[in-house]
Parts: sequence; C-alpha cells; structure tokens
Amino acid sequence: MTVTVIADIVASRRLRDRAGAQRTIAETVDRVQHDLPVASSPLAAVVGDELQGEYPTLSDALASLLLVRLALPDEIDCRFGIGVGEVRPIALAERVVPEGPAWWAAREAIEHVERLQQRAAPHARTWIVGAEGEDATMSETIALAAAYALSRDQQVSTMSERTRRLTYGRCLGRSQRELASAEDVSQSAVSQALAAAGSTALVEGFLALTARRSA
Repeated sequence: MTVTVIADIVASRRLRDRAGAQRTIAETVDRVQHDLPVASSPLAAVVGDELQGEYPTLSDALASLLLVRLALPDEIDCRFGIGVGEVRPIALAERVVPEGPAWWAAREAIEHVERLQQRAAPHARTWIVGAEGEDATMSETIALAAAYALSRDQQVSTMSERTRRLTYGRCLGRSQRELASAEDVSQSAVSQALAAAGSTALVEGFLALTARRSA
C-alpha cells in the first residue's frame, strides 16, 4: 500500500505572481520535509498548478500536509487529494510515469474536495479515497481520517498567518518562549493567540499522527 497525493493551488488563476507562488510552495515543501522527513517522494510540481507526492503511510501524509498548510502564507493555499492503494509506475525511456489504483484514487479525491469546497464546505482542502478492493478495516480508517481532515481544514482555514506559524512551531515542540522571541511579541500574546484559535487540539492531533515515529 502506498499513499499518493495530488495537490493543486486554490484560485491559482487569480494570483498575481503564479511563478512566485510555485516557488513559495516548493520552498515550503522543502522546509516541511526537513522538519518532518516522512515523504518517500515529496510534493513536486508536475504540470500547471498541480503537484504530486508519495508517502509510506496515511499518518505520514496527514502530518506532513498539515505542516504545509500551516507554513503557507495567507495569499497561497492548496487542496489535497489523497489516494491509498497500489502504485504501478510505468517506466519510459527517460522517466517514470506515476500510475496505478492509488493515483486514480487521489485524482478522485481532489475532484471530490473541489466539489465540497464549492458547495457544502468552503474551507475543505483535503479528502481521502481508498482504491477499489481495500478491505473493510482500511475503508473505515480512511473514512475516519477524511472526517478528521475536514474538521482540521475548517480550523486551519480560519487562522491568521501568525497563528499558523505559531501552531507550526508548537507541532515541532518549540516552546512558547521561543516562539515569542521569534515573533518579537510577549509569551502572553503567543499563549492567547494559540488558545483563541484552539491550536492545542491541532497540535495534539499532529502528535498522535507522529507518535509512531517518535516511539
């Protein structure tokens, strides 16, 4: 089983500097991979505003993508379609083409989250689909993970850029005093910002996703 991700830039055609946005996303992905080196193939641009990546587990993908969203600036946002299943890459003369049920599921997932965003859940940014033939236990796990992702997307989407930075730092175990010094604000201001945004719940969720790696 492989976890694949197809990402694209939300409202990319309205960006004034599309090339700059692509560079910012690439730098953000590099930073996240440095801070949490879990991607077997980190997200990379493939065509237009689309990116693709692979992760060994669903927990790894969800943890990494949370950090990506927290690290991006206000003017840039991405949505993510996550597929779970088998990968069957096709080797051509000079490159390998991603292929297989996991990638088909990721495509279905990103199309679904875009529909959600346009209708019932404007802040939705993540959806997960399992490839056909997954067992009942995995199907239930995917359903629970998708529900969690929707809830956390809602929370992240309503945070300010500074609060996202602070939450990112807390996910990585940085103290409020360290974060206050980096932001040139008081520790009290950091504490209040995190509390007002409900960041503790996000941090605890991140720690649950990464517990296996730190055990």
